[in-house]
Amino acid sequence: MLQKIKVRLDYNLPAPTDLLLQIEAAALPDQTIRSAHIDLGTPDHFARIPAEAGVGERIWLKVAGNFRATYEAEIEVTRTAADLSSLPMTPPHLLGPEPTRYLLPSRYCRPDRFRPVVEETFGGSDGGTQVAQMRDWIEEHFEYVPGVSDAGTTATDTFLARQGVCRDYAHVLVAMCRAASIPARVASVFAPSVEPPDFHAVAEVFLDGAWHLVDATGMDRADRMAKIGVGLDAAEVSFLTSFAPIELVDQEILVTEINE
Repeated sequence: MLQKIKVRLDYNLPAPTDLLLQIEAAALPDQTIRSAHIDLGTPDHFARIPAEAGVGERIWLKVAGNFRATYEAEIEVTRTAADLSSLPMTPPHLLGPEPTRYLLPSRYCRPDRFRPVVEETFGGSDGGTQVAQMRDWIEEHFEYVPGVSDAGTTATDTFLARQGVCRDYAHVLVAMCRAASIPARVASVFAPSVEPPDFHAVAEVFLDGAWHLVDATGMDRADRMAKIGVGLDAAEVSFLTSFAPIELVDQEILVTEINE
């Protein structure tokens, strides 16, 4: 699946500010960057660093005044959408160091608070079957409502409210999976079916020795997503982290499927 990506960011910075940016699709075995161009103006400082788990890159910037960024790319996604129900989980004691990290509590995802509901609602299954049941339950019981959550909203908050946006859905699924001893993390992606168009957050779960993207909103599938980055939760996959107050002027994200 080939997709065309366009990103435009426009922010005012009252004072010189450090920014950490992650808006580029990652170069991975299951997605190929056919073309890409990023324009960040003339920052006072620019440096690339590896992102979490070696998925993609982050960019350190020092910027004063107005910050405008544009990114355009064509990405070919070659991964398949796995049948989750066929995928077994790995017993926790057999996990390696990387997936083990994603069993632990994080800022937005507290698995200990989800163990009772996971055992009661999904305790009759395990592995990929259990993950699929959790995904379907969240999509059925939650309402997608922009503006009802903020930067402090946790998976527990969203579970109680039964509404939120993509990052909130992802946090709940990640917390549930960790409560079931299945490593899970949040992935930021580009996906053409997301409405309204924006950076999209989904869960990524470790089953049968590999990572698999799972969208609890039901908006898109793993074989149509271009991965940007991954992290313990949304705090580690933010497209823009500012270390001083900044003001949004405008931003636009467009992802379109290209039929060859």
